[in-house]
Amino acid sequence: MATSPGAGGCLGVSSPNFPGFGFDSGLEIKTRSVEQTLLPLVSQITTLINHKDKTKRSDKTLQAIQRVGQAVNLAVGRFVTVGEAIASENWDLKEEINIACLEAKQAGETIAELTDVTSLNNAESDGQITIFTDKTGVIKAARLLLSSVTKVLLLADRIVIKQIITSRNKVLATMEQLESVRSFQEFVQIFSQFGNEMVEFAHLTGDRQNDLKDEKKKAEMAAARAVLEKCTMMLLTASKTCLRHPNCESARKNKGGVFHRMKLALEQVIEIVTDCRPNGENEVSSISVYAGIKELKMTIEALRENLYFQSKENLSTMLKLILEHTEDFTDSAYTSHEHRERILELSNQIKIELQHLISVWMQAQRKKTKNIMEDLELAILKISQSMHEFKRELHSAATLLATDLLKHHADHMILKALKITGVEGNLEGLAEYTCKLSEQKEQLIETCRLLRHISGTEPLEITCMHAEETFQVTGQQIISAAETLTLHPSSKIAKENLDVFCEAWESQISDMSTLLREINDVFEGKRGEKRAYLSLPKPVKNNANLKPFKPTKLDSEEQAKIAKLGLKLRLLTSDVDCEIEKWKNQENEIVRHGQNMSSMAYSIYLFTRGEGLLKSAQDLIYQVEVFATEGLKLASVLQGFSKQLKDDDKLLLLLEINKLMPLCQQLQLTAKTPIQNKIYTKVDKCILKTRFVLATLAQLLPVCYKLMHKCKSENDCINSLQPWMESRWQTVTTKDSMDEKTVEAFAVRSLEHNIANLTFLESK
Repeated sequence: MATSPGAGGCLGVSSPNFPGFGFDSGLEIKTRSVEQTLLPLVSQITTLINHKDKTKRSDKTLQAIQRVGQAVNLAVGRFVTVGEAIASENWDLKEEINIACLEAKQAGETIAELTDVTSLNNAESDGQITIFTDKTGVIKAARLLLSSVTKVLLLADRIVIKQIITSRNKVLATMEQLESVRSFQEFVQIFSQFGNEMVEFAHLTGDRQNDLKDEKKKAEMAAARAVLEKCTMMLLTASKTCLRHPNCESARKNKGGVFHRMKLALEQVIEIVTDCRPNGENEVSSISVYAGIKELKMTIEALRENLYFQSKENLSTMLKLILEHTEDFTDSAYTSHEHRERILELSNQIKIELQHLISVWMQAQRKKTKNIMEDLELAILKISQSMHEFKRELHSAATLLATDLLKHHADHMILKALKITGVEGNLEGLAEYTCKLSEQKEQLIETCRLLRHISGTEPLEITCMHAEETFQVTGQQIISAAETLTLHPSSKIAKENLDVFCEAWESQISDMSTLLREINDVFEGKRGEKRAYLSLPKPVKNNANLKPFKPTKLDSEEQAKIAKLGLKLRLLTSDVDCEIEKWKNQENEIVRHGQNMSSMAYSIYLFTRGEGLLKSAQDLIYQVEVFATEGLKLASVLQGFSKQLKDDDKLLLLLEINKLMPLCQQLQLTAKTPIQNKIYTKVDKCILKTRFVLATLAQLLPVCYKLMHKCKSENDCINSLQPWMESRWQTVTTKDSMDEKTVEAFAVRSLEHNIANLTFLESK
């Protein structure tokens, strides 16, 4: 072990998620399931070790310590049983898993032996080695336990990745058969097999997408899976058209385009789950104008604290890169003259102001007088204001263009005209309308590119890139499908094929409208950046092969009840927002989770009014699941914060956490429970329990705010959120006393509550 053990020593994992624990380097935790499985174990062992050594120990305290040790050992035993079962089914990882399981089992038994302390108050217990006499031994065992359990979990995760790769290979093999098929009968048989394999692949990748911690990778996975979902129907009709008209070049081109796009999407999924790219290529990160402005602004503002950490060349290079990206706006034929002139004017203004800032900055480096520092502050404020105006102008240019374009093409007249010319066999009309569609496609692609620059978050930026690529590919496929129909105007299958591609185009236009609203929300600060972006291609849930809920008309009494629940929810979101506004540090993780929950609750309120982004009961239930998960994440962060508090304050916060967690778990269960009667009943329950969680949050936030300020004033133990996260798995000071109340209220009960998480491997 890299960290030497000692009394009150730290527990953690050597990854960005659990800093401070030194075992195998390179064991990076990338999924929520692995992290969440480790949390209760880390929490309980840390609580066990960091107790106060008292001369007098009551029988109740000794019994509590023993129960914790025995519970850890039993949980590890169940965990090892599952791990060994998995090892027996996966011969290539069998040896590694078995070794890690053996280490975990030995560590669990050691902890149980060292916590067998119930006889300590008896005279015959003299000389017994326990947690009180061998703290170093407990810490070594704890480290070994965490190390081995993490290894088993990550090995199990490799099995999941292998399952996804195997599933992808099966899909690819069947696709190759479909590409070369020559008869309808053979096609029907193979396509049936292909459908089953795609459902399996959708299930595996859907679970993986939801499990990923990296928001950018989640968005990339969602985009790739959306391509596969939409292309499955395209593949069916394009293949049937090609079989019906085997000598038609446009039909072959149409079919080839679908197969090519599906293969690229399959490859992208594998790149995401394996976190590696072909030929060792690095991921190319496209820098948006907004990202560049944000980085430059942060660098300039940092000059207030340190005049020497940057060079003037760095600042000039950063601005040069921003202005290069801005050329996408000024060079676009679709940007209005007024916007172009204003963007160029602000670009020149920022150049001048940066030169002035650099000049004052150089003076401050030579001579740090009060007047010069005031001039520097003024220069920073001026360029920051100019960059804010610059951002607003770019946002206005892109969103105005997108709004006008979506209105202009809302009737889909070009698609309707293409269908008519195809059925009529009108080649001249085909040439005219394919030209118009190509022009519309270029406008949409250009608009997506501009929206990407001002999207404001990585998930939305990826959604813009996905939309851009979809318009590019689908536009070409519509043209080839229309050409096939025009050459074979009486072909029903050719007409059906064109309809499928036109529907995909219309669907992407609708998604772009939703995307535009979300970009505006982020820009105006109405919603937190970590909200569930509904314009992202929706994941295929594990029940993707089930029929969607049938539309249900509510009676007046049901409508009134739902509306009343929604109104109460709206009032609670206002209460939560008011509490959040009190916090000076809006980057604080408690604030972030609170904002996310308020944002999602507001979306649910809009649903009760028939407004907003949630369009169906399925959307609502999915949002409720995400809301409950966010609540559990907040509870986890608060548990980390509680370790910084004194005994009385810690107990107060833990009592509040113990109110929040069961409510979130009940809400999750309600959302996942299959519908027995009317869909209205489930919606009603989901909204009601969401209200209970939000009410608890509204009570919890002022408690956290008070404790935060008390902790700052008394101990100066928290200056920002980062120290919480850094110390979360590190040394817990002896202030975390393990007296009778703490052991009873937190350690044992919490362990019993979370012990099921250690059976995570069963779900693998």
